[in-house]
Amino acid sequence: MATDARRSESYYETKGTVFGALIEAIDLAQLARLDADAAREEIRDIVNEIIAIKNIVMSISEQEELLDDICNDVLGYGPLEPLLARDDIADIMVNSAGTVYIEVAGKIQKTGIRFRDNQQLLNICQRIVSQVGRRVDESSPICDARLPDGSRVNVIVQPLALDGPALTIRKFKKDKLTLDQLVRFGSITPEGGEILKVLGRCRVNTIVSGGTGSGKTTLLNCLTQFIDDDERIITCEDAAELQLQQPHVVRLETRPPNIEGEGQITMRDLVKNCLRMRPERIIVGEVRGPEAFDLLQAMNTGHDGSMGTLHANSPREALSRIESMITMGGYSLPSKTIREMIISSVDVVVQAARLRDGSRKITHITEVIGMEGDVIITQDLFVYELAGEDAQGNLIGKHKSTGIGRPKFWDRARYYGEEKRLAAALDASEVASEPVR
Repeated sequence: MATDARRSESYYETKGTVFGALIEAIDLAQLARLDADAAREEIRDIVNEIIAIKNIVMSISEQEELLDDICNDVLGYGPLEPLLARDDIADIMVNSAGTVYIEVAGKIQKTGIRFRDNQQLLNICQRIVSQVGRRVDESSPICDARLPDGSRVNVIVQPLALDGPALTIRKFKKDKLTLDQLVRFGSITPEGGEILKVLGRCRVNTIVSGGTGSGKTTLLNCLTQFIDDDERIITCEDAAELQLQQPHVVRLETRPPNIEGEGQITMRDLVKNCLRMRPERIIVGEVRGPEAFDLLQAMNTGHDGSMGTLHANSPREALSRIESMITMGGYSLPSKTIREMIISSVDVVVQAARLRDGSRKITHITEVIGMEGDVIITQDLFVYELAGEDAQGNLIGKHKSTGIGRPKFWDRARYYGEEKRLAAALDASEVASEPVR
């Protein structure tokens, strides 16, 4: 099959001609009543007739490619279908009808894929968002949605997007990553992985911090794998993408306002409501506003082991952001009071980062210790130190323990019978971090 990079203008002209004739010839209402396979066969039959009637000269492979393209346009997501089918792509970024980028192995690259025009791109955007009861048009030009497989979608259209609709898809991995796989990929050492398992198992209140595309949601998923099956978990997300495997999970999702500007359900509404649902753990997909206050309240009132992610570049910055979000929410509390709330609620910050060579690392496991004066005191249990880069431009570094033998959550680990695992991980990582002589 020819790649999109090699497709000529004549191919797109031919496709436009055939597509226009198909829309005139086909009964879309009847097509909608057919299942996917029957609908594809119906379209293929009509397209073959059109090619014969119009004397379009094409090789068999080109004809098959055209048939697939048109079926994707009518029934699926058009030119996006081959990209969505690839497991190695992390993000798809459509800047306009003729400009599509993808991220593979942490690197962004341009593709030769293009849409027929901005109208086709808009139609596909509307098809995606309508599946989850959302809408996108001039009166509501920004929309967050998700594909049936869980991939996260953001659409912004004219008049805000000047060059045509802009579509961004964060791909959803069919095979859920585990902590053991993160260890194999070098994101964390086996000893660091053991510490993370203890955090998940022992109901330690955890914030996962990191920049865009650093793997926060993946890491949060990994931490939730060690929650017991008999615990009631409630998740709150803007676009549902967490993949919890436990049997007792309630998933909640925010809702944007309708065309009259009413009916919006915010993250704060969800977090406040889930406190009335008898949760044992609350998982917030991303903390980005005043819901930070409600999450801290939940962590501090018997919902131990609650977790959330937020955007920040270091553990200390993550704590500062929580304080800022609470202040921006309109709470007229003194800074010291907010910081006291933070230290009594958050036990550990796990920092994820995407390095400039495209690799993702867990760079800090940091405990929140307490306060000295007005300053929050933290201590790193585990850090990633950069040493340089090799000839291929790959960064070289190592994870190392900071040598703290008894972290603050030691008693909690002992309560859950995990102190031996924790001690072994801290001792082994201390040995592993010693320089080779």
